[in-house]
Amino acid sequence: GNTRDRQGRLVTCEHGARRVTRTEHDGRITVLMDSFEGKRLNAPNDVVVKTDGTIWFTDPGYGLLKNYEGAVAPFELPRNVYRLDPESGQATVVAGDFDRPNGLCFSPDESLLYIVDTGASHTPNGPRHIRVFDVVDGGARLANGRLFVDMAPGVADGIRTDLDGNVWAAAGWGGEGYDGAHCYAPDGTLIGRIHLPEPCSNLCFGGIKKNRLFMTAGQSLYSIFVETTGAQVP
Repeated sequence: GNTRDRQGRLVTCEHGARRVTRTEHDGRITVLMDSFEGKRLNAPNDVVVKTDGTIWFTDPGYGLLKNYEGAVAPFELPRNVYRLDPESGQATVVAGDFDRPNGLCFSPDESLLYIVDTGASHTPNGPRHIRVFDVVDGGARLANGRLFVDMAPGVADGIRTDLDGNVWAAAGWGGEGYDGAHCYAPDGTLIGRIHLPEPCSNLCFGGIKKNRLFMTAGQSLYSIFVETTGAQVP
């Protein structure tokens, strides 16, 4: 996963190198985090940057399971969700009870954090849902985790919110008619789906008005103009 910070620099989760990096404007690569409490990260997967500059990312470890996504290796850490202050270098675990934490995004006002669990990808009867948490203590930790939506029979992957607080989820692996982007109201009600001919792995809003939805899939990149505006920053 990739995102941008408040200065427009690219922040990247690297499976193979098991780290989170930042690409500076001159092309230099800055390693933001590659370990926690003396142990190597598993294989960071997806990342978002809050308006205060803190970096929040998931570390499910998919890159340790097969060589084509990274390199097979033992896990050194639980499959956590982290908050990193890039100025101080201080990192904290904000969620540690996921099977496979994956995509994540903030609500438009950053009072909520949505996190996907794709545990069903490698665990029989594992979770295939999106959870939502309150962001508390001035943005330092999460509380009151609860189910937002169950994605069965498929799973979600990357997620984003629009300015109305709707959650857009890349989805697939659930059978005919399930692949594509699913849009959910803030209360979890399904608003609609954009069907694609292959599973959708991630999505984001782009364009001058941020009203164009880009969707990545197994072999293709799709886009469509929508009647809303993405909430991601900057």
